[in-house]
Amino acid sequence: MPVNYATPAADQLFPVAGVRLGVTEAGIRKKNRKDLTLIALDEGSQAAGVFTKNRFCAAPVTLCREHLAQSNAMRALVINTGIANAGTGAPGMAAAVATCAGVADVLGIEQQQVLPFSTGVILELLPADRVLDGLDACKADLKADGWHAAAHAIMTTDTIAKAASRKVDIGGKVVTITGISKGAGMIKPNMATMLGFVATDAGIAPALLQQLVKEAADASFNCITVDGDTSTNDSFILIATGKSGLQVNDASAAEWPALKAAIINLAQELAQAIVRDGEGATKFITVAVEGGKDAEECRKVAYAIGHSPLVKTAFFASDPNLGRIQAAVGYAGIDDLDVSKTRIWLASNGEEALVSEHGGRAAGYTEETGSRIMKAAEITVRVHLGRGEAKATVWTCDLSYDYVKINADYRS
Repeated sequence: MPVNYATPAADQLFPVAGVRLGVTEAGIRKKNRKDLTLIALDEGSQAAGVFTKNRFCAAPVTLCREHLAQSNAMRALVINTGIANAGTGAPGMAAAVATCAGVADVLGIEQQQVLPFSTGVILELLPADRVLDGLDACKADLKADGWHAAAHAIMTTDTIAKAASRKVDIGGKVVTITGISKGAGMIKPNMATMLGFVATDAGIAPALLQQLVKEAADASFNCITVDGDTSTNDSFILIATGKSGLQVNDASAAEWPALKAAIINLAQELAQAIVRDGEGATKFITVAVEGGKDAEECRKVAYAIGHSPLVKTAFFASDPNLGRIQAAVGYAGIDDLDVSKTRIWLASNGEEALVSEHGGRAAGYTEETGSRIMKAAEITVRVHLGRGEAKATVWTCDLSYDYVKINADYRS
């Protein structure tokens, strides 16, 4: 079960003017499940994206990059689950191209206005014929309030659908922001086995939209880790339809800070939902590193702690074997770190304990305190490096027996 997370009800996911969503059962890998999603965008909509850095990136990722390099004026997204269409060479690219052509035919748009996405098993070819056969049903299902159904249709090993929505008053206009994401394993910064789609009815100039999607990813999806594996299909797309009447053309606009903050906040909610649903997760852990010379070295330390299987298994067992955290700080890659200036705290449920200082165990710390704090479902590890004013935060989860079971049986 996810850690302190529940999917919002359908009526809590506000329609975004200019966006319609439809789903169907295409039988891509398993029968009797919704596995194909079509998102249609009104003319004038803009889209921007960031993608995995894995060199074995999937065919749809390559095609998305190509289409967005030509224009931000997109009209459709198509998402399948079950098959990742990664590691499939030329046949995989042909399947992705055929998918875009099929969507273009169904919606009467240009092929280059379609962004394709796949998630699922790597090294298996996408059955394009099943995708094409399902597109008419997706089109017939298109509706503005289809976010809830789409959140479920993009799941793979997720135990719960992930979605978020809000309305904000910006510059006298009511702006809607709604998004969905999927992911539970193969999650590491520089994105993960995750897909994220966020839409707003605000208008955002293309260059500013591309800047925002990167900043939002860096503050959200690039701050999560479940198991340290970087996937082949990771994609985060930001859509702006302009239907609210609010138009922002440059970062000096008075409305920009509030709009930017609202979108980043929603992206963080979606990213944290992925960690809360991490495969086999029983605990949600915030790793907050401060006192660094710059944010990059703070991130190195946070990632070292968040990736460590020894740290994560200790949290699963509520075992205060916290020398493992010290060790992770030490091997994070800061060659001139003075460990005598570092401090480490554990916190949960309003209680915080200083665990380590002056290079060793804090005088007042006891293992009883550490164990009590670690039994909570949500825990914070706070590290001060004693080197400066920079800080960074990463969200992760524990590592349980079920993680092995889920991944051992994934293709069964």
